[in-house]
Amino acid sequence: MFTGLVTEIGTITAVENREGLSRFTVSCGYSADDIDLGASIMHAGVCLTVVARGQAGDGGSWFCVEAVPETLSLTVLGDWDVGTQVNLEQSLKLGDELGGHFVFGHIDGVGEVMAIAEEGESYRITVRPPATIARYFARKGSAALNGVSLTIAAAHDNGDFDVAIIPHTWAVTTLHQLQPGSRINLEIDMLARYVARMIGVDAPTQSPGEGKTHG
Repeated sequence: MFTGLVTEIGTITAVENREGLSRFTVSCGYSADDIDLGASIMHAGVCLTVVARGQAGDGGSWFCVEAVPETLSLTVLGDWDVGTQVNLEQSLKLGDELGGHFVFGHIDGVGEVMAIAEEGESYRITVRPPATIARYFARKGSAALNGVSLTIAAAHDNGDFDVAIIPHTWAVTTLHQLQPGSRINLEIDMLARYVARMIGVDAPTQSPGEGKTHG
């Protein structure tokens, strides 16, 4: 469980293919003492498990995570290479402040950045989500973009949506590296998912007689 509040930017320092797995080595400012083997860390919105870790000479640390081919194909992780910077967040602990919204680290789709506009000192990003999940992005609702908890500023008739980025978030996350055409991990707000199910939008279809009991 995460909050969508990025606490560090990591850098990919090695990519290794291992019998169907891709192993990524990440360098960051976290202390190695604060990273346990088996711990969950969110990388650009994707929850990954730490399989190795160590102290770096600069007082920070390095750690390794692995991703299966399905994760690589359904997220932007397949685009990662040495030098790629990624938003990081360690898992939420009991008693921690929930400053964003509940984020699970399970990507629902990869969107495309359509436009980036400056609005004074802030920025507005227009994102085109996959058509299958466009209905979940409603004005004033929440979403996680590359692991960053954001509020939807506008939802357009064609399915695109806008988010407004304050200068602090722009500076301390990788969002400032985005350009029109960039691919971006999207996670739907869990509340939107449950509301859709409750009103029948995502209810499974039943064949005649299915689900009925007979006395």
